[in-house]
Amino acid sequence: MFELSFIWAVLIAFAVLAYVVLDGFDLGVGILFPFFPEQRDRNVMTNSIAPVWDGNETWLVLGGGGLMAVFPLAYATVLPALYIPIILMVLGLIFRGVAFEFRFRTQRWRGVWDWGFALGSMTAALMQGIALGALVQGIAIANRQYAGGWWDWLTPFSIVTGIAVVVGYGLLGATWLNLKTTGDLQARARQLAVYAGIGTLALIGVVSLWTPFLEPIYFERWFQWPTAFFSAFVPLLLAVCAFGLWQGLTANKHLQPFLSALGLFVLSFAGLGISFYPYIVPGALTIAEAAAPDSSLAFLLVGAVVLIPIILAYTGYAYWVFRGKVDPEEGYH
Repeated sequence: MFELSFIWAVLIAFAVLAYVVLDGFDLGVGILFPFFPEQRDRNVMTNSIAPVWDGNETWLVLGGGGLMAVFPLAYATVLPALYIPIILMVLGLIFRGVAFEFRFRTQRWRGVWDWGFALGSMTAALMQGIALGALVQGIAIANRQYAGGWWDWLTPFSIVTGIAVVVGYGLLGATWLNLKTTGDLQARARQLAVYAGIGTLALIGVVSLWTPFLEPIYFERWFQWPTAFFSAFVPLLLAVCAFGLWQGLTANKHLQPFLSALGLFVLSFAGLGISFYPYIVPGALTIAEAAAPDSSLAFLLVGAVVLIPIILAYTGYAYWVFRGKVDPEEGYH
């Protein structure tokens, strides 16, 4: 039944998007660490994300686990194509998590763990972007299995998308710090957000102009009638978010820049959905072809109906409890 596979495609897409927008800003805080050499500033930066950063990664587990259970064929073909970037991403997340905790437990080696936190964040973000670029440019599949080589994922396009994600996460991190901090730290974060915003918009433009020429279906979806009419709303809304970001930063607003930066990511994700649909592996496997049997989809959906609201509830509660500015004198640790 196509309806069940479509529902699950929406749920998996939502989990991935939730991970990107939530874990994106705390990865961005790590990416920005080298721009804040003072330990006092770094302590405030990490305390701003300490209550929520590990919970944000719940969505990565849900998205990855859900893909394996619900779309096993897509999982079995995509994973071999992306072994290296995925392994490097996981190692970056692990090392980042270790460095996050260890930097508070030592004085002598704190500088080393600070760089570990920054490099782990950069590695995870870069590999996520490269994996995305490799998926967008297409994966060679023959007889329902991966038919490419070890290094097919490494191309100029995937490198550009990797850099775009690093810069974009930096933007999310900077706008988060603008929202959560005060004084010189906030002013520095606001300045970095301007530069990161310019870089993010420029890279979105490059990737957006490049993508339609990778696959004929992308070109048709974006430039042929009638889908071009609906696709045109994405760049228009991106322009609205870009204006909101610029206006919020120049007017010294706190929440607006962060919401605008999130909007850029949501709309970029929507653009990918427009390009991909109805494929889950572009040009190779549709949602219906890659889905598990209907009985499995229905059984798993019962669990998702219970689990996802619980995740949303405790995530929302955590952000509500730790809302407001971070007090530099009262750390989470």
